[in-house]
This record gives sequence, C-alpha cells and structure tokens, in this order.
Amino acid sequence: MTPANAAGQGVPRWQTLWVTRPAAEAAHWVSALQAAGWPARALPLIDISEPDEATARAALTRHRSHWWQNDALMFVSAAAVQHFFAHDVLPAPAAHSLTTRFWAPGPGTARALALALAGLGVSADRIDAPPADSAQFDSEHLWPVVATQLHRGAQVLIVRGHSPERHASRDDGLSGTGRDWLIQRCEAAGARVDACVAYERRAPVWSAHEQGLVRSASGADQLWLFSSSEALTNLEALAPGMCWSAAALATHPRIAAAARSAGFDPVIESRPALPDVLRALKSIEKHP
Repeated sequence: MTPANAAGQGVPRWQTLWVTRPAAEAAHWVSALQAAGWPARALPLIDISEPDEATARAALTRHRSHWWQNDALMFVSAAAVQHFFAHDVLPAPAAHSLTTRFWAPGPGTARALALALAGLGVSADRIDAPPADSAQFDSEHLWPVVATQLHRGAQVLIVRGHSPERHASRDDGLSGTGRDWLIQRCEAAGARVDACVAYERRAPVWSAHEQGLVRSASGADQLWLFSSSEALTNLEALAPGMCWSAAALATHPRIAAAARSAGFDPVIESRPALPDVLRALKSIEKHP
C-alpha cells in the first residue's frame, strides 16, 4: 500500500521512490521502505569493488596486519568497515589489553563495526560515534566525541574509499569534505594521520533498461533518495542534459545542496538513519 497524496485523495503522489545507495545497501533499504508502504525501487548510482591498484592493495594488507598499533581507526562508512575486515585481518596479540579506539561517523558504520569487532573478540564499547540525538551524523559531529583521545604523536588511521574517476586524494581540492576536515583537526592536535583505501567507488555501467528507467524517473511524481553527493555526480554524468522536476530526500545538507543544484525540487533534508528517513518521507508527502 502506498501513502496517499497531500490532498488526502486515494491516488499515490509518488509513483516510485528511487533508492540510489550501492547495490547491497539498496536491497536492504528497498525491503524496509516497501514494508513501510513506500513504492521503493533500487537504482544504485555507486558501484563498490575492491581496490584496483596494486599499491593500494598492498597498503591495505599492511594496515590489516597491525591495525592495533594505531591509537584510533576512523571508518568513513559501513562499506569501509566491511571491506577492511573482509579477510586477512589479524586479531590483536592481546585483545584484553587493546587500547585502540574505533571511530564511526554514524550509526550504520557503528553497527558494522560492532559486528566486525565481535569476530575479533573486541568489545563494542571501544567504538566512538556521535550521540543518537545528534543533529547530523558526520565527521563534524564525531569530533567532539573523540577530540580528547588525541595527544601529540597519537597515530590515527583513516579507512576510506576511493573514486578513480574523480582522482580522489587529499590534494584533489576536496578540502571542504568531512574527512579532510577531521584530518586537519587531528593533525592540529598533534596526531599523525595515515589513510588506506579499503574499497573503490565507481559510477555504474547502465543497461539499456536502466537508461530507460531514468528517462521515466525525472517527473514530478518521482522521488529520489540520495545518501551521497557522489551519487548525484554520477547521475548527472549518466543522464546528461536531463531536466529534473522530481523531488529528492537528502541525508546531509551537502547532499541536499547538490540535489538543488541539479534541479530537484522540492528537496527535503533528513538524518541518514532509517527512522529519520521515514519521518522525512511523511513530511515530503505533505509538501504542496
């Protein structure tokens, strides 16, 4: 059953709610949204894979082999957790005396960490994340939680993804992103910061069927769920020149700004957790 439209009539306002997360996450979200009565369909806008470059794979193997030597590991996403702990990760020599902290910018990453650490015999109480009532889940709201852990000479490892098409690196002009913002704060506190690539993000390769879906998904009866600015960048590249009159729900202010720039209207902001998204969906259903 689909929610009624804003006028209270029996005709659904939204014909489709497009979930743009990577395929594995999208499947879970589509199932949950459909169970809540929303006409959700998956159209992943980011493909996730193992690092392609040999140097990145070698660095990842090295960091997996002695991760406990870091004072803190910061995982940028659940995908970073899952790929870092996928295989070849050695348990700490003495898990009971482990001092390493594990940083997560939000609840999804924290849940993935708890599951991964349980397999290594590490307690979830070593995970740090923004409070559940935070206005947003990101690096900026993680920082007050972890700032006091740092000291001069502390070693922090950032476990992240990489987008080859965008040549992502610390020198690629992305200094406004949350990851680089956090790195700057750590270094200012005297910490040594290293990073490793646990996975790669790429634009998907669409079939003729998927290209047809997008052509029919730009109208005012369509609603898109965006959890990444990169997904929007990929959408614009995959559907150049498309005029969007569809609505969007974005899970961060930066993503919302990108959606507005692309032409989506209205754009509603939400925190990224599923209960928050469901509340925001009810709000956007009432939008005139």
